[in-house]
Amino acid sequence: MKIAVAVDSRFSRISGHAGRARSWLVWECAGGAVSALPSRVVLDPRMVFHHHEDGQPHPLDGVDALLAISAGEGFVTKMMRRGLDVRLTAETDPAKAVSDYLADRLSPPRPRPIGELLCKALDMFSPPHHGGGAKKD
Repeated sequence: MKIAVAVDSRFSRISGHAGRARSWLVWECAGGAVSALPSRVVLDPRMVFHHHEDGQPHPLDGVDALLAISAGEGFVTKMMRRGLDVRLTAETDPAKAVSDYLADRLSPPRPRPIGELLCKALDMFSPPHHGGGAKKD
């Protein structure tokens, strides 16, 4: 099993808005055990999920689960169509979040009503070919 975690540019904390995240840590897990060192993935801006076309190859293909602080409904739906388990959490430590996910004790996300509204507004005004505007993803 592979678990990808959206992180900040220093790869030290889990980030929000997973659809726009460029930096990811990917852990290989087997039998409930986590690999010691995750691999680092920095997405080209065109490969950020918010801009990426469904059905096209992606650097995070082969990942089974994605963890982040926040993600929009469109992102979650898009990832579920790709067969991924998307989990949002209040946890900010990437390694702890992966361990908690595997132990089925990942902390729930914090409510963020203002952040959700801002994300929806930003997505609504994004050009349609970038996942926003008239296209609902």
